[in-house]
Amino acid sequence: MTRGKLPLGIQNFEELRKGGYLYADKTDMVWQIANGDKYNFLSRPRRFGKSLLVSTLQCYFEGKKELFEGLKIMELEKDWIKRPVIHFSMNLGGSDAESLYHYLDDTLTKYEEIYGKRATEATLSNRFTGIIERAYQQSGEQVAVLVDEYDAPLQHSYLTDRHEKCRNLYRDFFTGLKDYGYCIKCVFLTGITKFTQISLFSVLNTLSNISFYNCYATICGLTKEEILENLKDEIQALAAQKKWDVAQTMHELKDMYDGYHFSESLQGVYNPFSVISALKERRLRPYWIASGATEMLPKILTNFEKDVETLDGSLIDMDYLETADISKDNPKLVLYQLGFLTIKDVIGEAYRLGFPNREVNGFPPLR
Repeated sequence: MTRGKLPLGIQNFEELRKGGYLYADKTDMVWQIANGDKYNFLSRPRRFGKSLLVSTLQCYFEGKKELFEGLKIMELEKDWIKRPVIHFSMNLGGSDAESLYHYLDDTLTKYEEIYGKRATEATLSNRFTGIIERAYQQSGEQVAVLVDEYDAPLQHSYLTDRHEKCRNLYRDFFTGLKDYGYCIKCVFLTGITKFTQISLFSVLNTLSNISFYNCYATICGLTKEEILENLKDEIQALAAQKKWDVAQTMHELKDMYDGYHFSESLQGVYNPFSVISALKERRLRPYWIASGATEMLPKILTNFEKDVETLDGSLIDMDYLETADISKDNPKLVLYQLGFLTIKDVIGEAYRLGFPNREVNGFPPLR
């Protein structure tokens, strides 16, 4: 992190850097994503920093070198090419097909004002690929397509009669991407849950699910080292408030908010929203739970009708966890994706799952 104000709720990289907020430097991994596989998908629980990551990628692709001064990426990037970026924030897409259509239409209209539109482009899909092609032709550089919280409308409509129409709209919208690979530098999607029944995962058959890659295990969240190195003043202030020493303060933070593992390397990360909230308020509370992270649980727990306590310590096949989607009606899979279970150990070709920390373990429906 660079010294500054606590970045609670800040999801825009440019605002964060210009506003003097703390930043945990993940830009070496940002560079790796931008210059690695063309199509990537990253799944992480809500409020783990996905939107800030997407914003950081956007600033990188737009060549905003000045925002990255002093960060790791400066040792890796030499050219700082300015590329066209098409950015979707799907959490603005509502909970039904009509709202989603209007959001996509409005977003495409914004980019058509920059890159133009052909009269023959009647469908959303044709307009989308037309924008990509013209952006490439006009700039001479391949385009970055960033889709943040791709699954938000699908989550909101899940297990309702609105879901199929939302799914079909997604399928139609993204179908054309496969034919315009020569215009594209990077497609990067983030989300919480995985819905493979939309064309994003079937059409982009080369889509890399980097959610379980060891090299990206800490790309979202805060490591113990990042907290100790960069949040000393805040830790000492919390210690003074609670009349603890630093060692006990770190133990309490670890017990309450640590314990998330997103790959077989078992590199641990703390819940960033809860840690920053606790240090800001100097109180240890279930901030993530209270922030709306449990929104989907009523649907899931009602649907599965299982004793969730039995899932703590349960095994799940590695390949299944990494490739299956929410439609499989498996509580372990869904609760992992939502952040209520995490990888605790690797047993052969299986993961042992469990509650990550006291914040989650103390949530009543999981007891």
